[in-house]
Amino acid sequence: VGHASMLIYSLLHLSGYEVSEEDIRNFRQWGAPTAGHPEYGHIPGVETTTGPLGQGVANSVGFALAERWLAGYFNRPGHQIVDHRTYVLCSDGDVMEGVSHEAAEIAGHQKLGKLVWIFDDNRITIEGSTDLSTSTDQAKRFQGYGWHVVHVEDGNDLEAIDRAIAEAKAESGRPSLVVLRTTIAYGSPGKAGSASSHGAPLGEDEIRATKENLGYPSLEPFYVDSAAREHWSHCIDRGQQAQEEWEERFQAYKAEHPDLAEQYVNVMAGKLPE
Repeated sequence: VGHASMLIYSLLHLSGYEVSEEDIRNFRQWGAPTAGHPEYGHIPGVETTTGPLGQGVANSVGFALAERWLAGYFNRPGHQIVDHRTYVLCSDGDVMEGVSHEAAEIAGHQKLGKLVWIFDDNRITIEGSTDLSTSTDQAKRFQGYGWHVVHVEDGNDLEAIDRAIAEAKAESGRPSLVVLRTTIAYGSPGKAGSASSHGAPLGEDEIRATKENLGYPSLEPFYVDSAAREHWSHCIDRGQQAQEEWEERFQAYKAEHPDLAEQYVNVMAGKLPE
């Protein structure tokens, strides 16, 4: 979704993926890999194309179904090699699309408890307030589909977000929707909460004013604080450790179930049976 595209590009850059500062500087420019909506195959670390609104949320249901099938087929007692969740950051536009209704309904019907949609509910579209185009109570709609719904009234309350995600993880029998109430262009003195910040740059003056308003330590464009880089390096270490631990578990699985392990490797590589 466009709401999170610059977030994912920034995090991929900080994580050591082949996403350069130059790529980020060329965000949404013709020929650049950093499209306004992430596109699979154009940049490392992007798992699926989310261009047409609603496509990403529908894909996520397929991801969650795939996790359930793979776990059921490959896992064996004492060997949980497939055991992950699917998280989605979706927008007002996503949940307004028709495909989101069909996808959400089948997710609820299948009781996909490892699927979590985080709904960035800023109530702004490119034309203006969402009141111009919809009056649907999205929380009630998803409850009608059999989803578990959690509300976070302040999208800047990180502890509340952590609690909401923990509650979603604890709900194993239903997919979860976290309704996250946010303000578009938060911190921008002149454009926070307005449609004018939806699809257009803030402009140099407003960017400067926003950084000053938020107490940002540098007005330099594309500046990343050293503390942020250090924090993210710990996240990289944690991810590498998790990968190594999984590989150890897979080797133990392979020793006991070599045929299944070979099948798993082929499936992950996209190879068809001979």
